[in-house]
Amino acid sequence: MKTPYKNIYAVLKLNRFIVLAVVIFAMLSSTISLWMAFKTNKEALNSAFAINTDGSIIPLKLVTQKENFRVEALAHLDLFHNYFYNIDASNYERNLEKALWLGNSSVDNLYRQKKADGVYNRLLQYSLVEKVVSIDSEISENKGSYSFTTTTIFEINRGTIIDRYELVSTGNLIMVDRNFPNNPHGLLITDYFENTLKKINYEN
Repeated sequence: MKTPYKNIYAVLKLNRFIVLAVVIFAMLSSTISLWMAFKTNKEALNSAFAINTDGSIIPLKLVTQKENFRVEALAHLDLFHNYFYNIDASNYERNLEKALWLGNSSVDNLYRQKKADGVYNRLLQYSLVEKVVSIDSEISENKGSYSFTTTTIFEINRGTIIDRYELVSTGNLIMVDRNFPNNPHGLLITDYFENTLKKINYEN
């Protein structure tokens, strides 16, 4: 008995169906793979990882990183301005040395200019005490770069006379390697400039 041949059109139709099914399945698989890769990449870009004390990995969101950066930046600016302007005859060398670790050559140039102008000699000669009263910093971001404006209120005690001043300074912040204890926040002040200095009325 002869085996009946299948209709050629039916065979072609079946083959076409199989090819279309394979193509559609491949396209779906590629689409899903691309979507998963995009999602994973997006999550990776918005996350960072830190090693906990027990060795576990902790994911940190970029939002949290920016919040942490702001906190550290404000602390860094407070530290610098305290070191640079909270000085007297007994501590000015030590404090200024610490301040220079927190900024680049712009800070060093300002220090040298003040030294050349006799600021620190007068501090020694008249036993002046320069005390920081308050530090108020504002930080702004522009395309990944950070700048700041700091208003520092400080007093100069001349014995029987106490004068109060307001200093507005500006600059930028860049991230560097942490260096304990010299630079605990891993930030560096650049383009530092004393914009305005004015005497204000002293209030008890």
